[in-house]
Amino acid sequence: MPHPTKVWVVAETTGSKLSEVTLELLSKAAELARKLKTGVAAVLIGDSVEPLAAELIAYGADVIFLSEDKRLKDYLAAPYARVIARLLTEEKPEIVLYGATSAGRDLAPRVASEIRAGLTADCTDLKIGDHKDLKSGKVYRKILFQVRPAFGGNIIATIVNLDHRPQMSTVREGVMRMSQPDPKRRGEVIKVPVELSPEDFLVEVLERVKAERRVNLKGADIIVSGGAGVGSRENFGLIHEFAEVLGGEVGASRAAVDAGFISREHQVGQTGTTVRPKLYVACGISGSVQHQAGMCEAGKILAINTDPDAPVMSIAHYKIVGDLSEVIPRLIKAHKASGR
Repeated sequence: MPHPTKVWVVAETTGSKLSEVTLELLSKAAELARKLKTGVAAVLIGDSVEPLAAELIAYGADVIFLSEDKRLKDYLAAPYARVIARLLTEEKPEIVLYGATSAGRDLAPRVASEIRAGLTADCTDLKIGDHKDLKSGKVYRKILFQVRPAFGGNIIATIVNLDHRPQMSTVREGVMRMSQPDPKRRGEVIKVPVELSPEDFLVEVLERVKAERRVNLKGADIIVSGGAGVGSRENFGLIHEFAEVLGGEVGASRAAVDAGFISREHQVGQTGTTVRPKLYVACGISGSVQHQAGMCEAGKILAINTDPDAPVMSIAHYKIVGDLSEVIPRLIKAHKASGR
């Protein structure tokens, strides 16, 4: 008999910890589940990962489907997909969410192919709503609206899966707000037997090499971002200097990245990283809708632009109209003089 929980999150682990995107997805899943009047389940796969179940429950999971096996210690697409596909076939959830990480982007399509379900990749928002099919006139109640950038981020598309279940999405890191955990929550852990054959392990992990993340935009309290208005890679040195003085990270708009001024790991926006710093400084950034989607929830926004009518000015708490090559050195000088 399938479990009544209908909104699922496939948990992802990094070493012996849950990834942040998993906890973000649980918070969103709880919101979706309330609208559907159902519960939230998490799928936890690995070796000796049962202690992580308590954290999943604290962040919103009502049920944990736990599948442990020494062969599953390292992520491998084929066996992980086989375990999840079998679970989904048996339990028949309505919605399944994955993080749009390298592992999630690898795993979700394999599961979708195996169970013949649809999948929307790199979503930036999820909503529950009613949809009327223009061809048939049929109204679909309380289905998942999967929102994602399309055509290179130039438009925002809303995708619906009308007839096939489950509705599956990968969701970008940082776009869902993580709720506070409740250690008093109680949940159920259901152990799932691992039924895998040698053919499921045609790939073997020989070595894992970990590289430290050089840019941590998600965890930064202060971000100084540059846009196309910075003018060149050389001029971006001023952005780096300003960020260093303030003790913040360097961000960038997509236009600056596409122009080759800075690497893509610094990109903020709908097609980059979603951030919520205490202070966001936008230097020479016009502020397209796509960029605003990635930084509009900053505590305070300072915009420096020669165009007083630039879109970013409409959401900025503080605005400086001027040439950033003149403005930023003055701000740096003033900050140093304050002794902070």
